[in-house]
Amino acid sequence: MMTIKRSLAAIAVVLCSSAAAHGESWTSYRIPETGTAVDIPASIFTEEAGKPDGYGQRFRSADGRADLTVQAVPRTGESPAAFLARKNPPSGIIYKRVTPRFFVVSSVKRDTIWYDRCNFSGRYVHCVLINYPAAEKRRWDSVVTRISNTLRGG
Repeated sequence: MMTIKRSLAAIAVVLCSSAAAHGESWTSYRIPETGTAVDIPASIFTEEAGKPDGYGQRFRSADGRADLTVQAVPRTGESPAAFLARKNPPSGIIYKRVTPRFFVVSSVKRDTIWYDRCNFSGRYVHCVLINYPAAEKRRWDSVVTRISNTLRGG
């Protein structure tokens, strides 16, 4: 009987996590000072978690296992490659794409996937930084893709 209850509880957690990771409720977050805008899953990132450097906001999931930073910093004229190099990303990057207009890097650190994308336009560098449980990668793929693909700057 106890095994059945545990199994049902585990299934409920997976279903709830899956529903949350699919982002049932999305909203557009905008940084007025810079024109940075991005779609964020309001049903996942429910809590404000402080301010990053420059302009923007950090958000955290209710359970504290995932966080999202939307940030804009003044552009100094550096290329995306030079900006990324100056930030000293951790070694062991699993995915890296650098173009003249943006960069994307991602890796795993202590059971957490971290994903950073920065777009370069006008006077600002517009970034999203996302951290989420590596064990839930498949559930987060569509969320990360939508956040990344909607990042834009004014």
